Amino acid sequence: MDGFKSRMRAAAGAGGRIIAACDSGYFERGGAGFIKKISGHACAVKINMHLLLPLGAARIRRINESAAGAGLLSIADIKLNDIESTNAAAAGHLWEMGFDAVIANPSMGSAALRELASSAHREGRGVVALCHMSSPSAREFYDMGAGKRRVHEIFLDWASEAGADGVVVGATFPRIIERCKKKAPGMPVYSPGVGVQGGDAARAVEAGSDYLIVGRSLLQAPDPRSAASVLDM
Repeated sequence: MDGFKSRMRAAAGAGGRIIAACDSGYFERGGAGFIKKISGHACAVKINMHLLLPLGAARIRRINESAAGAGLLSIADIKLNDIESTNAAAAGHLWEMGFDAVIANPSMGSAALRELASSAHREGRGVVALCHMSSPSAREFYDMGAGKRRVHEIFLDWASEAGADGVVVGATFPRIIERCKKKAPGMPVYSPGVGVQGGDAARAVEAGSDYLIVGRSLLQAPDPRSAASVLDM
């Protein structure tokens, strides 16, 4: 089985670098229909934790099967962050529901992140590590000094050492995207915050983003396919 990182490259080659962030009640009401609308114009869907909680395993599995049938990978955005045994249990449930990858928070510690990535890779799944969120208030923590480095710099180092399949850096912080790409050029960058939060797709790609995570600008668009085509650089 090809690893998650290579499957993402293949999916992006076929459908573009857009990842649809399913973080709205609109998706909960019509997930399968939305997936059909963006098929061929995106590479993955990202389903946020607050939507996963009320859906139930059977419905989530059906949504992920629909995504796979449309050539899209599926990423669970739960920002997993706990001890090794809890991470393993949570990830196991996600894989059973058909997810291809999980977004994890490196604040669990470097050893726990390394174990999570290793266990995911044994299952042919991926781990994308949170490096810097897209919201304006994210600066309060991710730009915080920790010795001679900032938190997001430490998280990037831990993600690289763990063999993570990518890092999340908000499109709203293009200079941090540039720094991450300079320090870890082989690490794919996933950038949320394009559109409603103010992130510019072209600027993020110029800075080094590999994948653009777009939510309401697609979910609320009259024609999601056209919106995805415009945003994909």
